[in-house]
Amino acid sequence: MIAARLACWLLLVALAVAAPPLRAADPAKVLRLAFPDITALDPQQVHDLYSVRICQAIFEGLYEFTYLEEPARIIPNTAADMPQVSDGGRRWTIRMRPGIRFADDPLFKGAPRELVAADYVYSLKRWLDPTLKAGGDATLTDLIVGARAVVDAARKPGARFDYDAPIEGLRAVDRYTLEIRLNDVDYTLLERLASWRALAVAREVIEARGDDTSSAPVGTGPYRLKEWKRGSRIVLEANPVYRPLTFPTAASTALAAYADGMKGVTLPAVGRIELSIIEEELPELLAFEKGDFDYALLGGSASKRLLQDGRLKPDYAARGIRHIRYVVPALLYTYFNIDDPVVGGNAQERIALRRAIGLGFNTPEFLRVVQGGDGIPATQLLPPGVDGHDAGLKRTQYDPAAARALLDRFGYVDRDGDGYRERPDGAPLVVTQNTTPDTLARETGQLWLASMKAIGIRMQINTAPFAELLKQANAGQLQMFDLGYRSPTPSGFAILTTLWGKAPPDTNHSRFRNADYDTGYESFLRTPPGPARNAIARRMSDLVVAYAPIVYRTYPVGNAFVQPWVRGYYPAAFGFNWKYVDIDMARKRAAHK
Repeated sequence: MIAARLACWLLLVALAVAAPPLRAADPAKVLRLAFPDITALDPQQVHDLYSVRICQAIFEGLYEFTYLEEPARIIPNTAADMPQVSDGGRRWTIRMRPGIRFADDPLFKGAPRELVAADYVYSLKRWLDPTLKAGGDATLTDLIVGARAVVDAARKPGARFDYDAPIEGLRAVDRYTLEIRLNDVDYTLLERLASWRALAVAREVIEARGDDTSSAPVGTGPYRLKEWKRGSRIVLEANPVYRPLTFPTAASTALAAYADGMKGVTLPAVGRIELSIIEEELPELLAFEKGDFDYALLGGSASKRLLQDGRLKPDYAARGIRHIRYVVPALLYTYFNIDDPVVGGNAQERIALRRAIGLGFNTPEFLRVVQGGDGIPATQLLPPGVDGHDAGLKRTQYDPAAARALLDRFGYVDRDGDGYRERPDGAPLVVTQNTTPDTLARETGQLWLASMKAIGIRMQINTAPFAELLKQANAGQLQMFDLGYRSPTPSGFAILTTLWGKAPPDTNHSRFRNADYDTGYESFLRTPPGPARNAIARRMSDLVVAYAPIVYRTYPVGNAFVQPWVRGYYPAAFGFNWKYVDIDMARKRAAHK
């Protein structure tokens, strides 16, 4: 009887793998959007938000964040249920859903390729691999039992990461069961398993691609890459072997409106996604007004063309366009290279210089002109919408008089009467800010020049494409640079990681190393959510203000403008995915008559 049942179960699994699910996506439904350029489509090697967005459409993790729910929860995706946690939080057993398939690829030679536990073992090992562009993950390396030895071996000169070397704390127990054993408790591990670094890739695909793992990605997600013309456009098409989904239930009446018309809709519904690479907001705005784009995420002066006193102008409202204003769980900041001979180091005068630059930048004008009022002055590392953000915390951001006094006190004075200060040793003081060539960045650069001139600091602007600046930032070649970091999870741990001394250079761009901060970060991971963990985050923010490896700018506020024929769209802070979007073709045709 047991053998008969086992055979029956295996037959059902085989059928689930062999027979593609009913295709829900309609090829006639095309979602058209403007999109910034991307850098990669390899989940263990991407660095930027927009590459991550596309990776999350192509690949899948064991877990994901809820869509229409705030605060977001973590729910199973390819996992069958939530992890079974034992041994005081140090052993995690995760069972997977059988029958999930990778998109077809010639490497599979016509056979269906099922997602199995070994794929997550391989993908998590790639996350640990210090020889990849992301540089590995020091937290996971120390967290997973047995990982440190394998990672350290890969760091030796001429060595490579041995993917066949067993890691005691990371193994496939059977075809559909993953076990993770930890050296210590980590309250962010579940969030990590729901993040983009934990998306599953197929080993045979990665190894066949060689150094180019981005041009032809293969995942189990709702979409697959059809076309990528770098700097021009990206096209995704529905994965025909993806399993059908239903639209999630809204968790509150406030979010229920976004589910209108989606009851009973089989997802994914959109058959094709066309992303036009547009870096400037004005062309995006004009195309949206013409109906060429289905929704637009706009800020600054571009959003104000559609708004009046914060509300949609009557003519746009009459067309059925919807406006969604939302706080983005992100921090905009300026980082300083702590290894730089001019602005770096922890000598008192260098710290004073960095703090003076921060106090001297005209943040109120940046908010008013560049962001068009779509922002909130930043006071701490963790932004609104993230656990541990202290809405009552106030800090002085812009005080040019205090900046000048600080520079005077530490010997940065104008010795030759040309209106610009020299360094304490009398050498010229010149700082270089780096910007991208788009309009908003140019406006920001001009504001930087004016702000620094007002406090007597000579600044020069270097302009280059974002991908090139990011490459230089990762290599430690930039003196200072404005960046933004969007928290991928509700705890905000990833933002805190950006200043952890053990983080790789593509994460800790400032190369900040501080024992008190590192201790705080590691304590944060081991502390459950609540007041104690929030207090740790507050102390870490205070340390950042004291040493100024970065200076806080703003927390952005987003504006989404959505065409009337788009259904199911909501700019979810953590659980967004295009698989939930639909297009009402009848309404779209009527609007274009």
